[in-house]
Amino acid sequence: MTEDGQRIDKWLWYARFFKTRTGASKYVAAGKVRVNRTRFTKPGHAVCPGDVLTFTLHHRPRVVEVLAPGTRRGPADEARTLYEDLSPAPPEGKKKAVKSGTTAQAAREMGSGRPTKKERRELDAWLDGSE
Repeated sequence: MTEDGQRIDKWLWYARFFKTRTGASKYVAAGKVRVNRTRFTKPGHAVCPGDVLTFTLHHRPRVVEVLAPGTRRGPADEARTLYEDLSPAPPEGKKKAVKSGTTAQAAREMGSGRPTKKERRELDAWLDGSE
């Protein structure tokens, strides 16, 4: 940790946004993180309490305010004390559409389409028993 703050890659790793520090470093080096609306490509850039980080992670925009520098990569509860999440809420419509789409796809009328594995086994057992 420096006098001015903490390396951005180290802070992202401590705050558990990334599984490895190398992954965080590569993400910052690719220019995918903004600090106070300014894009940085140096993983060694220092972040201080009060800085706002903006990045997209897992197809979801994240906006977090740095509250404190990290001292270690501890449990998730400890990591949540390092930042305040200012991100917009994920859209509810997409989650429900995905869930209902998979349920509707699995449901079908009996006897329509190809037989399932269970139906094929039952058919094989019935045919073997009748000979």
